[in-house]
Amino acid sequence: MVFIGYNPSRLAWHTGHHYANPGNRFYHLLHDAGFTPRRFAPAECRDLLGLGIGLADLLHTWSPRADDFSHAEYRAVLPAFRARLTRAAPRAVMLNGIGIYRLLFDRAPPRLGHDPGARLGRAAVFVAPSSSGLANGRTRERLAAYRELAGWLGRRAL
Repeated sequence: MVFIGYNPSRLAWHTGHHYANPGNRFYHLLHDAGFTPRRFAPAECRDLLGLGIGLADLLHTWSPRADDFSHAEYRAVLPAFRARLTRAAPRAVMLNGIGIYRLLFDRAPPRLGHDPGARLGRAAVFVAPSSSGLANGRTRERLAAYRELAGWLGRRAL
């Protein structure tokens, strides 16, 4: 599976580690949903590949907030991003932000979690509210979407 974010934070950009901001809940969600046997640290992000977990961003330029970039800037990278994702051929993707779904499909998601009507290449599509600390108040919804993906993949709490 591949988790897809908008773009790296300044800390992620400078360290080279995905979801490096201390307020980001990504590694908590992975563990709490049963994807990892323990809570990984951002510096261990490359170790997730051994668990079948890939990480990708739409843009490879840092910003304090994902909305610092225009929709046009995000849309400009979508064809190349889709091609890379098709070559990688994951079974499923988790869009780590509702706005990513809107960018990719030009509509709001019908629900959080699995969208049986959407595919990226051959990958099933799941969507959750962003794990960023800037998107507060969505803890249960995020975890429910991550757990749905874990169940769909046949993973159990480790």
